[in-house]
Amino acid sequence: MASKKNELMIRVYYEDTDCGNVVYYANYLKYMERGRTELLRDNGVELAQFHSEGFVFAVVDAKLKYRSSARYNDLLRVSTRIKEQSAASVTFTSEVYNSESNKLLVEGNVRLACINTESGRATKIPSLFMEKLYCD
Repeated sequence: MASKKNELMIRVYYEDTDCGNVVYYANYLKYMERGRTELLRDNGVELAQFHSEGFVFAVVDAKLKYRSSARYNDLLRVSTRIKEQSAASVTFTSEVYNSESNKLLVEGNVRLACINTESGRATKIPSLFMEKLYCD
């Protein structure tokens, strides 16, 4: 089974930059979060529904490799897909490109654990969640 992929365009606003007019490093995590959220939404996964059923997804690991800087007013392309999954976690991989030059700026992996809201412990990911994200 191959996982689905999402691409999202994000404009760099002044608020995203530091005093050097480049994107502040932590903002790439926000861009990747948006990519994950849109990947889920595009495939019929509404996190609010799972939350109401007693499941939340918490970031338990994040690794980024910074290759080049984005600057104010750049248009970025965030490409997101599922890298791997286990019974209780899913790892997303994202790449952030300058959309004009197609230059890879940042790449990273973020692992989310499924948490039972009653117990506060990791739990098996609901099958419906993963079914919606995979295709033949």
